[in-house]
Amino acid sequence: MSRPASVTIEHVAAAAGVSRQTVSRVINNGPNVKPAVRIRVMGAIEDLGYVPNLAARRMGGARSFLILAINDRQRTIDNWRVGRGNDWVDQMLHGGMLTCEERGYHLLFELIDTDPAMARAQMGRVLSALSPDGVILTPPHTENLELAQLLQARAIPLGRMGSSHMPDGINAFMSDFDAAGAAVAHLLALKHRRIGFISGSAQYAASLERVRGYEEAIARAGLAQAEGFVQYGDFSFDSGARAAACMLSLPAAPTAIIAGNDEMAFAVLHVAADRGLCVPEALSVISFDDTPGVRFSVPPLTAIRQPISALAATVTEKLIAASTGTPMDGNFVLPFELIRRSSTAVCAA
Repeated sequence: MSRPASVTIEHVAAAAGVSRQTVSRVINNGPNVKPAVRIRVMGAIEDLGYVPNLAARRMGGARSFLILAINDRQRTIDNWRVGRGNDWVDQMLHGGMLTCEERGYHLLFELIDTDPAMARAQMGRVLSALSPDGVILTPPHTENLELAQLLQARAIPLGRMGSSHMPDGINAFMSDFDAAGAAVAHLLALKHRRIGFISGSAQYAASLERVRGYEEAIARAGLAQAEGFVQYGDFSFDSGARAAACMLSLPAAPTAIIAGNDEMAFAVLHVAADRGLCVPEALSVISFDDTPGVRFSVPPLTAIRQPISALAATVTEKLIAASTGTPMDGNFVLPFELIRRSSTAVCAA
């Protein structure tokens, strides 16, 4: 098939033998298109190399075909500046971008301060500039009620990743409480009885749920929670190192440590090495998130795999559906996995 110099929607319609309106409905994932017709239109689009014009699509209706993802500004920038990147962000973008691509949408990524006053003003400017069809909030923005109210006031669908405590919007999360309990159970099965927990920032609801899950699992096992065995970091390497040093300096130090994210778990490995403690022979370590880097640590980390990409994909898919008028509020719980690697072993103490 010879291609016109400049392919338009009319060329696609003629090639597929349908009306311009039918092509538009296919492009915009609209209703009332038979599967066979949709396949024929998509084939014509591919054959002709037609690329829908975003500006024209936006002029044709109320939708912008943009989904906006918001992340913690300072923490993200800090990670970039020190050259560690951010695997969590990478996984989130993976799930969100591919889902948008499949449905003819675009995912935009913005950094917003966590300070409530600054966050609302920044969010307001971004919404005015972009008019997105939906907004994904990631922790700790998921806990910011003012941001949720701002989105509701503008009738913009709201999705949250990693939040299970909000009564509104689309909430996709794993059970942080159960995941922490699973990490403790794994260590108990390996005969550990002195188990420490390095939590992420208490500003994150997920952190509090993980601590609660840890404490209840310890109590169910009939163990007393030792003083100093719960430390709070801020998900950074440095905070994890400080917490690990504090724990490992206790007279009866833990034989196993659960860290609230991969970066703090890497810090535990470094502190243990500095003190001559072999992992897992002298200290077992479990991480949360299971971002790609944990496979290359020494030793590779046993980890709770948070389905970050799948969470982003779920929220994005539901927001796109909500932008077409389909009611989509609700909770969507995705399963976690405990991935066993060589950083945990039977307690030798």
